[in-house]
Amino acid sequence: MTSLPEQGASAGGSGGWLGRWRALRGNGVLGINARNRRYVMRWNSRSKYPLVDDKLTTKRLALEAGLAVPELYGAVRFQGELIHLDRVLAAPESFVIKPAHGSGGDGVLVVTDRRRGLFIKGDGRALTLRDIEYFVSNILSGVHSLGGIPDVAMVEYRVRPSRLFDAISYRGVPDIRLLIFRGIPAMAMVRLPTRASDGKANLHQGAVGVGIALASGVTGHGVVRDQVVDEHPDFGTPLVGHAIPDWEALLAIGARCADLAGLGYCGVDLVLDEDRGPMMLEINARPGLAIQIANQCGLEQRLKVIEAMRELPTDIGERIALARELDAARTAAG
Repeated sequence: MTSLPEQGASAGGSGGWLGRWRALRGNGVLGINARNRRYVMRWNSRSKYPLVDDKLTTKRLALEAGLAVPELYGAVRFQGELIHLDRVLAAPESFVIKPAHGSGGDGVLVVTDRRRGLFIKGDGRALTLRDIEYFVSNILSGVHSLGGIPDVAMVEYRVRPSRLFDAISYRGVPDIRLLIFRGIPAMAMVRLPTRASDGKANLHQGAVGVGIALASGVTGHGVVRDQVVDEHPDFGTPLVGHAIPDWEALLAIGARCADLAGLGYCGVDLVLDEDRGPMMLEINARPGLAIQIANQCGLEQRLKVIEAMRELPTDIGERIALARELDAARTAAG
């Protein structure tokens, strides 16, 4: 298959930006305007957005549907409740605090241990209870929320990543993004934290996006800040050829999430916990398009094939089989 041009390529040379745009279009890369017009606006009713823009609501829907999610230890909704934060934090040795309306990994605090009354972050830095109260207060004020609206702080179970990721992830928790269209998984990638991303699985901050073959669940090439890579930038370990555990279960969760949110086009973020297995983190009604670069493959043709189907299976197992069949056919065609 012809590789996609690296987005960091120079505008000079043969064709410049016009040549680069034509090459991207020739590979079927979906642009953000086309995504919004043909998929987000057409297939996602705005009445459904509150179900996924609020992580507390999404978690409730997932639990009602029997899907595994990180346990919620507590939620702080008002500044006056900060005096009770110590009670919420009393039991768990480690936890995650994040905003219910946050995006892009902003406003997330991960505490991995406790020591002499202090809370220890993944980088070894110690925080006092007062430090955490200040952090939560900022969340409540809307510092990290969509649109800067007042928010809710969630205190959750800290995921312990599968050991598969030990050699290809720096500190934090890798997550798997599935792009789902009409209930059918269309593309997948895993986002691996790096030193540059400060241990967060955030591509904009320097995490690695690695394509995953839907048919096999095996990783391919990666991308860091739009540059194609074959090794993790911190460890030099190969990114290609890792079989993601519980791949069938992950695909099933993604397909079911599209149903519970009532979205025709969405991104589903999942994690693999070493002890608890696959868990759903959140659903995105406006998923980004970097997944195409990570897979070195455009989305346009895949989505058109699914869109053209007059009838699609309702059974989750049949949907997964269809997704794998379509992916295998595309790979065979080159």
